[in-house]
Amino acid sequence: METKTEALPAPPTVRAAPPQPRNRRRPWRLVALLVILLAIIGAALYYWFFMRPYESTDDAFIDADVVQIAPQVPGHVATLLVRDNQGVKQGELLLEIDPRDYDAGLAQAQASLLAAQTRLEQARAQVNADQAKVEQAQANRTAAQTEAERAQADLKRYQSIPKPAVSRTQFDLATAQARSNDAAVEAARSAIAAAQAQVTLSQAAIQTAAADVERNKAAVREAEIELSYTKVAAPIDGFVTHRTVQAGDYVQTGQALLALVPSNPWVIANFKETQLTQMHPGQPVTVHVDAYPNHAFHAHVDSIQRGSGARFSLLPPENATGNYVKVVQRVPVKILFDDPPDPNLPLGPGISVEPKVRVLDEPRK
Repeated sequence: METKTEALPAPPTVRAAPPQPRNRRRPWRLVALLVILLAIIGAALYYWFFMRPYESTDDAFIDADVVQIAPQVPGHVATLLVRDNQGVKQGELLLEIDPRDYDAGLAQAQASLLAAQTRLEQARAQVNADQAKVEQAQANRTAAQTEAERAQADLKRYQSIPKPAVSRTQFDLATAQARSNDAAVEAARSAIAAAQAQVTLSQAAIQTAAADVERNKAAVREAEIELSYTKVAAPIDGFVTHRTVQAGDYVQTGQALLALVPSNPWVIANFKETQLTQMHPGQPVTVHVDAYPNHAFHAHVDSIQRGSGARFSLLPPENATGNYVKVVQRVPVKILFDDPPDPNLPLGPGISVEPKVRVLDEPRK
């Protein structure tokens, strides 16, 4: 019997595991992390050197001492000598009001002054005449006194002579003569008093006439001033703005005709109160004007207002009643330009600017 031997199956071949591929994303992750780290460092450095030392705001505007021009006397505008946005110098004539009425008023005041001066001279002459009357009355009194003394001497002489030597008629005549001369002396004295009283009245008339002269002199000066007001001149150097007057218009006293904007404006920046911790006058400022984005103006902090802008508004907030919500206040800061004004870069009130104040250059004193 034949024996069959079955072949055993061959053991399975063990294959080696293929090598694991390297993670190719790891270098890119490192690069990304490095870029992020550098960006963080750059941002920190930028903040430390370019943002931390500065305080800035976009709530800022150009301001200036705008002078409103208004007439001081009413009348028709005879001549208008300026146009819109024209530059003028201090003392330059802007317009002229018809001066004819004021010329007539000055002539009338001068005539009244001349009449008052004439009355004053007449009063002075009257005093001299009354003084002469006083001197004449005094002379009459002296003469009357002399005659009275002579009559009294004659009467005494007649009284000392025995009666048979002097007739009764002679004695009575001497007595009457003495009494008459005494009465003449009294009359002379009264005439002196009356003349002196007239001198006093005349001197009072001089004072009245002198006061009238001064009053008319004041009227002449007033008429001269009113006549000068017909010529309206520029009180400062500046530019004609907001002109509302035309030649021929009738204008009233105090009516706004135009405005003069000076060429030396400044900046009013409304900083938050939390931005004022390190801010003080004298710190340098870089001002960027919206109208000139490619130009930076150099300036400095001039002063900080003592109080928030809301406190001095038309209707200041009343926090004593109702629910209170704390709001960060803004405080106006005045900033002056360091550079002289550039005629090619005009700056006018109301223009928006963005100032940047360097507050950490030096410790606050």
